[in-house]
Amino acid sequence: MQHRTFTILASLLVLLTLLLSACAPAAIPAAEAPAAGEAAATEAVAEAPAAEAAASDEVIEIEYWQYSFDARIEAMNQLIAQFEAENPNIKVIHNSDIPYDDFRNKIAASVPAGVGPDVVSLFYGWQPAWIDAGYIVPLPEDAFPPDQIRAEFSPMVEGSFFDGKLYTLPTAVRTLALFYNKDLMTAAGLDPENPPRTLDELKDQAVKCTVKEGDEFKVYGFIVNPEGQAHHWFREVLLRQFGQQPYSDDATQVLWNASEGGYEAWETFLAFERELGTGVAGVYENDQDGFLAGEVCFHLDGSFRLGNIASAAPDLNFGVVELPEHNGVKSTFGSYWTHGITTKAAADPARMAAATKFLQFITTPEAGKLWVGIVGELPAQLAAANDPALLADPKLGAFAAGLPYAQSTFFVDESKDRQAILDAYDAVVLTDADPRAELDIAVTTVQEMLDEFWSSRP
Repeated sequence: MQHRTFTILASLLVLLTLLLSACAPAAIPAAEAPAAGEAAATEAVAEAPAAEAAASDEVIEIEYWQYSFDARIEAMNQLIAQFEAENPNIKVIHNSDIPYDDFRNKIAASVPAGVGPDVVSLFYGWQPAWIDAGYIVPLPEDAFPPDQIRAEFSPMVEGSFFDGKLYTLPTAVRTLALFYNKDLMTAAGLDPENPPRTLDELKDQAVKCTVKEGDEFKVYGFIVNPEGQAHHWFREVLLRQFGQQPYSDDATQVLWNASEGGYEAWETFLAFERELGTGVAGVYENDQDGFLAGEVCFHLDGSFRLGNIASAAPDLNFGVVELPEHNGVKSTFGSYWTHGITTKAAADPARMAAATKFLQFITTPEAGKLWVGIVGELPAQLAAANDPALLADPKLGAFAAGLPYAQSTFFVDESKDRQAILDAYDAVVLTDADPRAELDIAVTTVQEMLDEFWSSRP
């Protein structure tokens, strides 16, 4: 119906143009509200070329949303400026003023109402929930051929496929590594050129770096903070290093406590605060604050932190090394923020065409190279990520080295998964609850979430 209406209108407008000897472009008819996000996306893609041609002299305005993070804001501003220079008929409004903690609530309030972003940034672990909520639509296959995406992007990007369809695509990916403060290591009598390479070395050096006056910490050797990146370290690194796969291959079963190795990994996770006394979880408002202030010797974080350090602590004397191995096992957590097209864009052919073109632009190898230089994340495109200069970089090289063995977790809801680990950690550390029992409770919590998710699938 919409296509027929559009055709009739276009024909009448052409006739009117001839009669009036005018050359004004035809207006774009308003799209009907979609019955479902996927159907709207398919219809919008079919209509997009005609709408784009009809509006060739008009400026299409689209919105891109991401949460507030200075380095990402700078990188995206540069990409938007480049894109608009090449596409003067598309204007991109960049909304980056939303705090991280409010971001998902803003999306939940705006997208269903048909307002807000046309292209949106989201953590890959949120994707299943956002698909079920109808926030994002499948990417058009003609613009993003699945086989080509799999061939040209990091294997981690497989997480952007769901039910056989590609829903999102990232500019960059990231892994975890161990940051270390060279000055604090020197003050502790350690060699800053020989940071921890094994878990046992991390324990030993973290203890030596820790400085206390009575009960007051002057230097934290190593803080295990489940609210930061440490929950990934437990799930995808420690468990595997103690011989326990975290989930079943089909992602339907939580296996954290399926063996003694799982409990040993959990005890190690708890040991830095409970037994070794190298830090206190949550002592800083933000996980990275202590390291940026020069008060934490060893710190778990992602490659994205490099951009933050460059702007917030440019004089920090630090290095980066791959995550310490254990039992001969190397592992790291691989993740990414990705970009999706919303149902708002899919409801209008011209906006869909503009959103598609913008998403294509910000996921090129050139965009990935720009991103790594400003944000510190690794390019998602293999052509850019395999750059020898990147692999040899004294800071980024450790993250790039982890790409071949990085593990990406399938999340139904990353925040609830993290909360289960945090609650178990707090129960043990703050109330002296039984560690094994608390791990069992966390497993039950996450298993119920998985069961509910998979039972609702067709």
